Amino acid sequence: MGFILDGLETESYDRQYSDRELLRRIVSYFRPYARQMLLVALMLTLNAVSNTAAPILISRAVDRLAAASSTTAIILFALGVMLLGASAWLFNYTRQLFSARVTGNVVLQLRQDVFEATVKHDLSFYDEHPSGKIVSRITSDTQDFAETVNLTLNLMSFVLLILLLTGWLLTINARLTLILWGMTPLAVIVALSFRRIAREVTQQARRVTAKINAQIQESFSGIIVAKSFRQEPAIYATFADNNRQAYRVGLRRGLTLVTIFPIMQLASGLGTAVLMVAGGLATRGDEAAISPGNFYLFMQAVGFFWWPIINIASFWSQFQDGLSAAERAFALIDADPNVIQTGDEPVAQVAGELVFRHVRFAYTDKEMVLPDFSLTIRARETVALVGHTGAGKSSIAKLITRFYEFQGGEILVDGRDIRSLNLGQYRQQIGLVPQVPFLFSGTVRENIRYAKPGATDEEVTAAAYQIGAGDWLHGLVNGLDTDVGERGSNLSMGQRQLVALARVLLKDPAIFILDEATASVDPFTEAQIQEGLELLMRGRTAIVIAHRLSTVKTADRIIVMQQGAIIEEGSHDQLMAQGGHYAELYDTYFRHQSLSYIEQFGQNGKQLHLRRAKFTQESSAD
Repeated sequence: MGFILDGLETESYDRQYSDRELLRRIVSYFRPYARQMLLVALMLTLNAVSNTAAPILISRAVDRLAAASSTTAIILFALGVMLLGASAWLFNYTRQLFSARVTGNVVLQLRQDVFEATVKHDLSFYDEHPSGKIVSRITSDTQDFAETVNLTLNLMSFVLLILLLTGWLLTINARLTLILWGMTPLAVIVALSFRRIAREVTQQARRVTAKINAQIQESFSGIIVAKSFRQEPAIYATFADNNRQAYRVGLRRGLTLVTIFPIMQLASGLGTAVLMVAGGLATRGDEAAISPGNFYLFMQAVGFFWWPIINIASFWSQFQDGLSAAERAFALIDADPNVIQTGDEPVAQVAGELVFRHVRFAYTDKEMVLPDFSLTIRARETVALVGHTGAGKSSIAKLITRFYEFQGGEILVDGRDIRSLNLGQYRQQIGLVPQVPFLFSGTVRENIRYAKPGATDEEVTAAAYQIGAGDWLHGLVNGLDTDVGERGSNLSMGQRQLVALARVLLKDPAIFILDEATASVDPFTEAQIQEGLELLMRGRTAIVIAHRLSTVKTADRIIVMQQGAIIEEGSHDQLMAQGGHYAELYDTYFRHQSLSYIEQFGQNGKQLHLRRAKFTQESSAD
């Protein structure tokens, strides 16, 4: 079976829970609904009594027929059976109604807990684990957990039914009842033998489902790349391989879970045959041990008896499916964080001084990114980080935002250890614009307001118009109410960057971090972006991973990095005069940008400055 399970390894955060631990945790989700569960238990009891009483009435009718009783009595018995049937339906409906409500509430709470825990995980968690597999646990596994609830409720029903039937069977004929119970341990032993393999195959089935979800999400997220390289057949081939693997795993799971029922039914059939022989012999002769009516009642009850016995015996194997789902959900909740705060000091406002002291940082054990990094950034200073790819520039930004944990040294914010701060309040002081801005589905207005949900329309509009005097809004079909599409697909890259800048401007953070985008945009949009950057960096601590010469030249200080270390620092003119690494970077990356602003952007640049001046005057007048 090894070929079936290839590629279905557990995730690093998966853990093994004992059945007792899982059950204890599952019960904790039902505890708030104890009253509803008691009502469900009452309905189960009444339903079991109704189902048990029906064959008793039928047996009495059979005895009356044997004694040539009146037709009226038979009709009354028939009406009694009909009444019991209607009562059983009503009790079962009530049970199902409240069971559905309890199940829905429990699944709702579990899914909320899983999602909340997942959102709180560090970025390193998402680097390591595909989002499709995480989505599968939040949606599919929490929904399948509901099957555990239904199985448990059915188990309660079956247990009550068996207890009632056993009590009545003992009053009919104790000898036959003991024979019946003597055969039940065999059924239990057979069912429990499937328990371990049932847990294994259900876990594998869930892993292959998560694998397919991850591949589908990745395929559609990168569909534009696949189409540009004509790789649609390759995507389909990968999906087909995963789908065939899912088929094999699903087939193995199905065969494992359904095999138990034929075996149990075979055992129950043999048991019924034994009882038929023993009971049939007991009804013969003048001094029969059991009457024909009671024997009918007994055999009728045996039919009712075997079905719950089979289900109870097979319950633990079927229950593994629900336990597997719960185990995967709880593992996601319990995943250990990498970023750990040692304190919870309030952060009302920060000046923005940042100090790195001998910081060591690595994404994995195999590669050290910052072996011994020290840097002081003064409050309201603009620092540009430059260097080749892999120099550690983005890592510094990720450590400042506390997205990743560093392994040594310390980072201070206004003289306080970054690990001692209230993380939520601290991040409120940070404005981040990533290299590829991400926009959520909705309007431009909604995406700008994302930084400050309580902002009014006037505040959102003001923030938008501060970027390039609002000229960029004229290029949108419906202005601020333009639908951005999935991930901002309806906007150009330049427009997405302008939305991201307006979003940060609305937030008004004390610390601004920009992983400056390298995407090609038209000269006018480039000018608008630069204007927005200058506005955002004014009066704030700004850390810029710079790709534009204009941004580098306007920085208070340029930090030149190589292999996680600072090799040069100073202003643009100072570093150029040194003729060192920065001068080489300039010749490689920046020289083609060295035309003056007006020369580069021509009349568009002049127009932007004029519009900006006009907007400033109008704002001052207001």
